[in-house]
Amino acid sequence: MQGEDLGRWVTAQRLGWEKLLPAQQWLLENVLGVEPAGDEQRPVRRTQDTMWAVNLAAARQFHTREGHLRVPRKHIEHLKTGSGPSGRQNGVDGVVVVKLGTWLDDTRKRAAKLNAERRAELDHLGMRWASDG
Repeated sequence: MQGEDLGRWVTAQRLGWEKLLPAQQWLLENVLGVEPAGDEQRPVRRTQDTMWAVNLAAARQFHTREGHLRVPRKHIEHLKTGSGPSGRQNGVDGVVVVKLGTWLDDTRKRAAKLNAERRAELDHLGMRWASDG
């Protein structure tokens, strides 16, 4: 609403309940029906390296299944992972949804900025660096 992500705001209030003034807690509970988070934990933020690893794992899974890395831009890969915080996304344990086609297309566009190791990881899977070839 008006540029604010209300879901994120409500989550922040619930998780930071003990930092709120009693009047703020009262308003949240009695006017908005928002309750403290209790035992819930903050979502784990992913680092760039972690995000790269998740996307690369999705690319490897696709390559293993399809035998190539010619992924349509709109393709979404459902990456099977272990359970736990890093393997939970979209409410499903053990599955991470990866917009693989978009990631590969964006990676092609910034190929010159990739370090040699990351480029080699994708080369190993047969990455096509020209988006039209």
